[in-house]
Amino acid sequence: MQTRTVHAVAGTIILASLLLGLYVNQNWFWLTGFVGVNLWIHALTNWCLMYLILGKIGVKEDGPTNCSN
Repeated sequence: MQTRTVHAVAGTIILASLLLGLYVNQNWFWLTGFVGVNLWIHALTNWCLMYLILGKIGVKEDGPTNCSN
């Protein structure tokens, strides 16, 4: 559940900041870059602040899936 939540939050923030950057102020693109950098950090180090936050608020960790055949 955490993985899907992280992807949904990241996607929402990226889309919202892109729209805000286009229609409100170009400085919102910095938020898009921040999310992108955090995604790279997670890919390289397997550490993600959003996973820590979700764990603190009680979102369950991902269990085994049937997709790994």
